[in-house]
Amino acid sequence: MTLHEILLQRHSIRRYTDEPIDAEDVKTILEAALLAPSSKNMRSWQFVVVEDREIITRLECLKPSYAVSLKTAPLAVVVTSSPEKSEAFIEDATCAAMFMHLQAAALGIGSCWIQVRGREQENGEPSENYVREMLGIPNEMVVECIMTFGHSAETRKPVDPSKLLWEKVHIGSWRNDL
Repeated sequence: MTLHEILLQRHSIRRYTDEPIDAEDVKTILEAALLAPSSKNMRSWQFVVVEDREIITRLECLKPSYAVSLKTAPLAVVVTSSPEKSEAFIEDATCAAMFMHLQAAALGIGSCWIQVRGREQENGEPSENYVREMLGIPNEMVVECIMTFGHSAETRKPVDPSKLLWEKVHIGSWRNDL
């Protein structure tokens, strides 16, 4: 499958089957993260791989909504990055997360991004602190997101290229008349 075909097929998957992910596929997904570009090649990211079902379920409390994919995910990868190592730490973490997302799609494995940085728990506490405390992540690391992975329990249609928002593309300069 070409990258373009993967992009047309991939969706955020929020419900997974009970089928475990093959260890080689997990390794390939993590390898994709380690291959991700980073500003000045500083590699400011680090990852916490969670396969323990109980811990993954407890992570769901990190925010009041939009963490539903943690209910059934057999694998979660917490993406962290160091602002001390790179001024582009957010971009570095984002690239790594997206490389994992695309690699999973290429393997036929579903995935979903759960934003952590800047989000809050129901009690108003930062979601980042909850995840950091639960997994022993040092304070100097920013918790950007959690990527969930699993075999999809939902069917999604490929994106229809005729529905792409080409009006969002400006050629040469910004145009307000689009």
